Amino acid sequence: MATRAELCNAIRMLAVDAVQKANSGHPGAPMGMAEIAEVLWNHQLRHNPANPKWADRDRFVFSNGHGSMLLYALLHLTGYDLPIDELKKFRQLHSKTPGHPEYGYAPGIETTTGPLGQGITNAVGMALSEKLLAHEFNKPGHEIVNHYTYVFLGDGCMMEGISHEACALAGTWGLGKLIAFYDDNGISIDGHVEAWFTDDTGKRFEAYNWHVIRNVDGHNSEAVEKALQEAKTVTDKPTLIICKTVIGKGSPNKEGTHDVHGAALGDAEVKATREHLGWTHAPFEIPKDIYEGWDCRTKGQGLEKLWSNKFAEYKAAFPKEAAEFERRMKSELPANWKEHITKAVAAINEKGETVATRKASQIAINALAPALPEFLGGSADLTGSNLTNWTGCHHIKGTSVGNYISYGVREFGMSAIMNGMALHGGLLPFGGTFLMFSEYARNALRMAALMKIRVIWVFTHDSIGLGEDGPTHQPVEQTSTLRMMPNMDVWRPCDTTETLVGWAASVERLNGPSCHILSRQNLPFQKRSQEQIDAIRKGGYVLADIANPKMVLIATGSEIGLAMEAKKVLDGQGIPTRVVSMPCTNVFDRQEQSYKASVLPKGVARVAIEAGVGDFWRKYVGLEGGVVGIDTFGESAPAPELFKHFGFTVENVVNTAKAVL
Repeated sequence: MATRAELCNAIRMLAVDAVQKANSGHPGAPMGMAEIAEVLWNHQLRHNPANPKWADRDRFVFSNGHGSMLLYALLHLTGYDLPIDELKKFRQLHSKTPGHPEYGYAPGIETTTGPLGQGITNAVGMALSEKLLAHEFNKPGHEIVNHYTYVFLGDGCMMEGISHEACALAGTWGLGKLIAFYDDNGISIDGHVEAWFTDDTGKRFEAYNWHVIRNVDGHNSEAVEKALQEAKTVTDKPTLIICKTVIGKGSPNKEGTHDVHGAALGDAEVKATREHLGWTHAPFEIPKDIYEGWDCRTKGQGLEKLWSNKFAEYKAAFPKEAAEFERRMKSELPANWKEHITKAVAAINEKGETVATRKASQIAINALAPALPEFLGGSADLTGSNLTNWTGCHHIKGTSVGNYISYGVREFGMSAIMNGMALHGGLLPFGGTFLMFSEYARNALRMAALMKIRVIWVFTHDSIGLGEDGPTHQPVEQTSTLRMMPNMDVWRPCDTTETLVGWAASVERLNGPSCHILSRQNLPFQKRSQEQIDAIRKGGYVLADIANPKMVLIATGSEIGLAMEAKKVLDGQGIPTRVVSMPCTNVFDRQEQSYKASVLPKGVARVAIEAGVGDFWRKYVGLEGGVVGIDTFGESAPAPELFKHFGFTVENVVNTAKAVL
């Protein structure tokens, strides 16, 4: 039978050999955290390698994702479908073992990590999801949701501001099933962190209302195990276990230095490490007894079987709730979804309200919420402006439960927490802020797009229409740059009907996130045929037409009304004009070429109108077409004055159209 030391050294040498073969990577963290990993994964983690998507598994997040070989070694050794050949292809094209853990590449990876601080923040979202779902679905004697969220994180995660946003909320929410292991090795890429990171981390986390266990010897398995058991006794707050470790433990000449942080050890040091650890096996060779010591498949299947039996009893006693739990964990839409959304769109279209699209979004949320109990809304301290709440929603306040979150001024934290919720399953998160402050959240939006997960952002006050708050709060380039993010759908609707259709499309989209770009000011309702309403889902469509058009005006959101007014003038001056509404360019671009050509006919002059940077629209109008946009920063003044000042007038649109004919 293999010893614990041998089990840990298997992690170390797999990391050393993989990084050496790739001549790229980070061996230090896997080598330094081997004992912590063995304690958790081999003895405490409830998981089933044969079913990585088991609903009630413990979640494990490796926040310091640069040390990815630690996770790959664990997945391989414990029995996940990650063969040794994949470890040999570490950091190579089309392998399941890329440089950082990527969600969807290898089974058992709960989230993409690498941008430091986002992993721990995802974990906060996962832990909150567990708490909310447990409250909603568990019944006396029937606990079908009862699992922990574990996190590994390092100095880099602790330094990133997003971790403070999220960890403060975790303490406020009393997430007692969130346990984080801090790899306190004192080393980052530039060297010893004492020159730039002098926080008393324990005190800081105690101030966040965390339980803190200090000075745990991270190389002493018994000490780690004792700390973990203590953490589990604390149920009213999350726990931070501060583990003192030596980076690159086992490398006789490089351990404890930044030289082992982000580079291969080199042939000589690899040989010396083997000798130092007494590891006599060839690269990527793991003895049978070590595999047996790590194998969690039988235990994992047993754990899931126990849960399945519990769930069967739950299903017999509460069939409705069981069916709802299964639906939501599979991210399936309700059976009556199509009927519900069809009626909702018809009702909103018939009402034909002229309101701001931020209000239209709230109307849409109210229309959808009765059919979607998985909705979990929120705002970064702007609920009254974003209008992300709805009739009957319940605020989460402190340790209470509900379905609406006031995140405070934490746009980045909110967004990465929502990513964690989406990854956990069972909830559909959306959150709001001003469009300008999508900049603070941007990397979390990118991570959602990268992971292909369903998260919805509500970005209001979408242009110079914000008015008096001035250029610091007036987004100019944000809508365009969000559109350029791969796999992100960006909706900028012009009225209540387009807003609801965009919301429905976002809910139905299971392979990526969506943004809704919404106005502060009221926008006129546009009348449509049923055919036009159906065409909204194609991202762009003909809103107003005329026989043999000589001009196409393309617009979105608040500029649709302007385009419609300009059309009247141009038609009257003998220039027959078509108006195309393009609420989601991303969706429009995915349509068949024949449809796109029917909307934007070849050889017809085009002018795009949008209160944002103009360059984006050149893909539709070409160099020969016209753009009415804003390519400077804004100014502070009432919105009507600003629109006039920056050329968003009928006169300027007409003149721009004439200039390109």
